[in-house]
Amino acid sequence: MKIAVLNGPNLNLLGQREPELYGTTTLVDIEQQMQTLAEALRVELTFGQYNGEGELVTALQAADRVDGVILNAAAYTHTSIALRDAVLAIRPPVWGVHLTDPSTREDFRRIDYLADVVFNQTVGRGPEGYLVALQSLIQTLRTEG
Repeated sequence: MKIAVLNGPNLNLLGQREPELYGTTTLVDIEQQMQTLAEALRVELTFGQYNGEGELVTALQAADRVDGVILNAAAYTHTSIALRDAVLAIRPPVWGVHLTDPSTREDFRRIDYLADVVFNQTVGRGPEGYLVALQSLIQTLRTEG
């Protein structure tokens, strides 16, 4: 089983950007934790982080070759119809991740163009949300497979 983990803009700055909101865990730390879990569950992961909207859309389109996708679209969650269309265009289920809970943040973050097109979401669990998403997506794929 192969799962793509795709991250949007500014997530390369995790650990230093607004640590009061996002904590001090880096994206590399999260990827290492996910990789350890994936190895235990016999799953292959690929990782990508993209600051450009078009790059993230292209990566999502290429993910049509994997069994599932974990996507933290970051700010593009609230702005990108193109990303929404890409989620709708691919075959594998996409599991969304939000480090914080957008419903408790600024008004503009409460708009989520992906909520109704992703398979499911993990919201407000910080870095642990990625591990929850991975375990849940694997369980779903194995049950349906």
